[in-house]
Amino acid sequence: MTMTTTTGKAPSEFRVLSEQIRGAGLLDRRPWYYAAKITLTILGFAVGWAALFVVGNSWATLGVASFLALMFAQVVFLGHDAGHQQIFASRQWNRIVGLTVANALTGLSFGWWVPKHNAHHAYPNQLERDPDIGPGAIAFTFTAEMAERRRGAARLLARWQAWLFFPLLLLEGAGLHISSVDSLVRRHDRSAAVEGALLAGNAALYLTAVFWVLSPLRAVAFIALQQSLFGLYLGCSFAPNHKGMPILERDTKMTYVQRQVITARNIRGGRIATFVFGGLNYQIEHHLFPSMPRPNLHRAQGIVRTYCAEHDLAYCEDSVVGSYRKALSFLGAVGAGREPVPATI
Repeated sequence: MTMTTTTGKAPSEFRVLSEQIRGAGLLDRRPWYYAAKITLTILGFAVGWAALFVVGNSWATLGVASFLALMFAQVVFLGHDAGHQQIFASRQWNRIVGLTVANALTGLSFGWWVPKHNAHHAYPNQLERDPDIGPGAIAFTFTAEMAERRRGAARLLARWQAWLFFPLLLLEGAGLHISSVDSLVRRHDRSAAVEGALLAGNAALYLTAVFWVLSPLRAVAFIALQQSLFGLYLGCSFAPNHKGMPILERDTKMTYVQRQVITARNIRGGRIATFVFGGLNYQIEHHLFPSMPRPNLHRAQGIVRTYCAEHDLAYCEDSVVGSYRKALSFLGAVGAGREPVPATI
């Protein structure tokens, strides 16, 4: 079932907030930050692959696989920033970075992900509009009609989805690769051809490197572990931000600020959390100002928090553990067919 959310005296626009943010220079590009961030991230990515060749045909390369899972996610975070136009003022240069870090380095389609993610930003947690809560393995709402459609294994999966949530995230990496290829197959334009060539090159280099260094059994184990942990890390980075927050009916009417604030949750943790979550720990600020460079989000928090307090908009922030607990509680209630406990917002 969807949560019923009421909002009080929030304004219908956020011009004042935008002026404050812009006046503080928080929408200005941060070229030196991104120059250092991109360089260090790609260096770490390269170190991981170099370690594979140095360690050689040994089960110790499973440790390398774990490190590369971390680096793959960090590279994807750069693609996220490029997709939101945070890195460069030029859309073309952001696209070049996105294609490089997504298609060429991690095997994910930048052209598929960007419009999907933009749809999520436009209608976060809104039924039939947010693709992140659309039909799939995880159920985000429960009605008699939906229960009737879910039979056998699907119904069992929904019932136990809170317990299976983290194990299912181990398949997230594979799912992203499959969706990337599927989207390109359905497209018939020049950009799809370019992306397809980059994905093919990534797959060829990835598989050649792994099977060149490792025996077949170790190679398969390496790929399975690296991709599983990559998916788990990505899923754990995105899950705390909206899971367990209010789900909106398709035709819910509210202002942009209301929509973005009440459906999002920030994660406490400072700079460590910013590194681990790629800046997604400041989810409210990011949703209000998607093009804001990652290092400026923490500076915007005070302004946004004050604005929300002044306009009776509840500002949700929790610990990592607390956010996961609320998300799993919500999924458990939906899976059991109970009305979820409204999130504390």
